[in-house]
Amino acid sequence: MEYQNSQPAAAPVPGLATDLPLPGAGRTVISETAVAKVAGIAARSVPGVYSLGSGPSRALGAFRDAVGSSDHAAGVRAEVGETQVAVDIDLVALYGTPLHALADQIRAAVYAAVEELVGLQVIEVNIEIIDVYVPGPAKPGTPAETRPPREAIQ
Repeated sequence: MEYQNSQPAAAPVPGLATDLPLPGAGRTVISETAVAKVAGIAARSVPGVYSLGSGPSRALGAFRDAVGSSDHAAGVRAEVGETQVAVDIDLVALYGTPLHALADQIRAAVYAAVEELVGLQVIEVNIEIIDVYVPGPAKPGTPAETRPPREAIQ
């Protein structure tokens, strides 16, 4: 599904040398992929989110990271209507993070980002916490990391 804004073309402005149509004339299409990326970036910004996606998508994400690419929409699906959007997110939480509070913070971040950046009303954000990441023991003499530099492949 794609959002389409099909407003009639605006009339030219008299007196302008080029008689161009007013800004805003034309059609705007916002794809599900674009909405999913905005939602994915917002979800990742919440402390306590280790990674987004299921095991296979995280493995593919680790490969992308190794070659210098990233998929901000991994683990995120968006269904876009004419004026509304619904988002589904699969994620792995960091051990020690209260899961219900994490889900609420992610919802708030996604609602705000999608409504502000995309301009669509978010009707729901469904979150499935599919796993909890438990960091390995810290090596002696090094500070413990709360988030390793790379995602673990499970």
